[in-house]
Amino acid sequence: MSGYSGAPLPRRVSVAVPVGGVTVGGEAPVVVQSMTNTDTADIDATVAQVAALHRAGSELVRITVDRDESAAAVPKIRDRLARLGVEVPLIGDFHYIGHKLLADHPACAEALAKYRINPGNVGFREKKDRQFAAIVETAIRHDKPVRIGVNWGSLDQELLTRLMDDNQANGSPMTADEVTREAIVQSALLSAELAEEIGLARERIILSAKVSRVQDLIAVYSELAKRSDHALHLGLTEAGMGSKGIVASSASMGILLQQGIGDTIRISLTPEPGGDRTREVQVAQELLQTMGFRQFTPVVAACPGCGRTTSTVFLELAEKIQADLKANMPVWREKYPGVEQLKVAVMGCIVNGPGESKHADIGISLPGTGETPAAPVFIDGVKAATLRGPKIADDFQEMVANYIETRFGPGGKAAAE
Repeated sequence: MSGYSGAPLPRRVSVAVPVGGVTVGGEAPVVVQSMTNTDTADIDATVAQVAALHRAGSELVRITVDRDESAAAVPKIRDRLARLGVEVPLIGDFHYIGHKLLADHPACAEALAKYRINPGNVGFREKKDRQFAAIVETAIRHDKPVRIGVNWGSLDQELLTRLMDDNQANGSPMTADEVTREAIVQSALLSAELAEEIGLARERIILSAKVSRVQDLIAVYSELAKRSDHALHLGLTEAGMGSKGIVASSASMGILLQQGIGDTIRISLTPEPGGDRTREVQVAQELLQTMGFRQFTPVVAACPGCGRTTSTVFLELAEKIQADLKANMPVWREKYPGVEQLKVAVMGCIVNGPGESKHADIGISLPGTGETPAAPVFIDGVKAATLRGPKIADDFQEMVANYIETRFGPGGKAAAE
């Protein structure tokens, strides 16, 4: 056996940054972030999507502020959300003309909870530092935090060229990829240093350094974590669509999180045409929950099925229970404190079914191929009932609802503990 403890490394100590009512870094849990893909100037569409992302569990939502119409819409979006009871901090994503938009639209500057600056396109040549400083000074006036977000697709070419030239003059001890990664890290650190020199407090700065290749992301953030105590926002940019984007994001960020690196995450999935934008929030939550960092929803354990489980009953029941829990969680979080800790098992045969059900808070072992048509139900590790007949699924769903009420409702076991 190795010396692996089965637990993640201690969280890297970072500076805590308040963003609206959410804390990023310090001892706060890793925060889930998402971004809209609506035209921000379309107030109705943006409000609807921000609300949907927040309902799905996004604790911070970034919106694009790319022109005057978008900037003018931001305070209206914030106010509309407040009337709907959606108190999620909004982050303004600025490129090229952010300094001008913030100056021309002070209501936008005040309505946003945080500004995101990309040092690679905040300005060019002699304008770069001046326009960067203008955004930072606006953040100081409005007491807003700033995320300095480097992206290798828009990396500061002057810095990269200088490092490439220095590397060549030194006999090229580093590869081009290594020099590029160093340029990404330096861009973030030098920009943070400049922001502090201008007067932005250290507890108002978050850093990110996004790339689109898994190994590069791990290398860049590992180095950034060694050389800075700023809070870090993790994200694999341009991760892609579907399972590719999910796997790549989970693989890269999972390794970094296991090493204690990362204070807020975003899963940058490309949605299918007409697809649900909230999918990226769900994946982020599942990554954090699967790794044991946070608990968002009850866990439903279900076997994958095999030749012993030719019936689809357990598949349909697992899906139904999962969907029911997900649909009810927004209400249950308020009504049943701690319900996200619930563990449910829906198993397909007697091989692992009874044992797995005993490990759950409530579990059912459905009959597999050739087994007696009976389904034992276990509650808190003890067999509580045996279900039979065509209504097994409905009966078990009712037992789950009763268990939640008994354990997490007023006067329940969880409240007494």
